[in-house]
Amino acid sequence: MKRENVNASNAPQPRGGYSQAVRLENFERLVFVSGQVPLDAEDKLPDGFEAQARQVWRNIDAQLMAAGMSKADIVKVTVFLADRSHTMANRAARAEYLGALAPAMSVVIAGIFDTSWLLEVEVIAAQ
Repeated sequence: MKRENVNASNAPQPRGGYSQAVRLENFERLVFVSGQVPLDAEDKLPDGFEAQARQVWRNIDAQLMAAGMSKADIVKVTVFLADRSHTMANRAARAEYLGALAPAMSVVIAGIFDTSWLLEVEVIAAQ
């Protein structure tokens, strides 16, 4: 698969850990991971945003592994935050998980299904 991060010079540049677009060619698999919430396999909810964010990314890892993929295959991330005050903590948690990988990304401030969940994250992965 050929993957290219795209950031048009005549449009705003990304501000931290993402690309404005990701171009894919010759991929064989495409996986859409539903919004992952901060519950573990036993439906336990961690306390605080950072712990919830780490759990969400662990859940994404689990779904990707079940599909025969890894975080290196992520090409698009959509984050739903319960509150704008979590913006910087979200950026830090995302950077901790993704490292130098810079997928296309959207962050939406939204009312989340369960008010105790502080975020939900969905991804698209390709190989």
